[in-house]
Amino acid sequence: MTDLDATLGALRSRTRREILAMVWDRQMAAGDIASAFPVSAATISEHLSVLRVAGLVEMTKAGTSRLYRARPEALSGLHGAVAADSKWRPADDVPERRLASTSTGQVVVASVDLPVSVEDAFDAFVDADNFSRWIGVPVHLKDGQFAATLEWGTEVRGRYELVVPPHLIVMSWDFDDDNVPVPGRPLTTYLRVTPHRGGSRVVVHQLVDEAAHADFLEGAWAWVLGRLKAARLRALAGEATTAAKPRRAKSTGPVSSAPET
Repeated sequence: MTDLDATLGALRSRTRREILAMVWDRQMAAGDIASAFPVSAATISEHLSVLRVAGLVEMTKAGTSRLYRARPEALSGLHGAVAADSKWRPADDVPERRLASTSTGQVVVASVDLPVSVEDAFDAFVDADNFSRWIGVPVHLKDGQFAATLEWGTEVRGRYELVVPPHLIVMSWDFDDDNVPVPGRPLTTYLRVTPHRGGSRVVVHQLVDEAAHADFLEGAWAWVLGRLKAARLRALAGEATTAAKPRRAKSTGPVSSAPET
């Protein structure tokens, strides 16, 4: 339990927890971290050392700077190690439970990492012209209602129930195609955009009513997010090619050579 003890010891300090939150999804220089706290740089350096020893942050050198970033995977097993089984024990003796109906469903999760900012990734889903360019077909998007006909004939339509720029879209949608199993009622999707390693990550949580639809929806969202990434990579490649193209020297007029004598 040495590793667990070191982790718990490192997290016991409120300052170290705040540092960990600051570098959770970005890299920061030690000086920038220290400037956020009303204590000396030496004190923050000690806190960073404790976090490193516990394996909660990693440090890299860039010139004279020391850059720190959290290691989220170091906490992946912590909850299971300290959580009590009683936390998830249902309270059968609560009378109010009988007044409501409940059910348990399935969720399909799809994600993609993009080499663009969170704002650019979010804009890909809320700007009709942008959406149309990367998906490859016209997308009609107005007042929260959206519709598109994919190249193989499937009609997709729905509504953005909640839009929280630049991080969250909640949508209800359905599709119509004689060749695929139509769910028969709107599907609910949560789409989140977060910073990730200098770019962004798009994560889709698709609620599934029937297990038979899960494989189809996995493939559908993998195709959507894969097409988005492919379009963004092509755009970046095009920008790089344009930037690398040598500029033609300006002409100063016709040049004539004198005849040899």
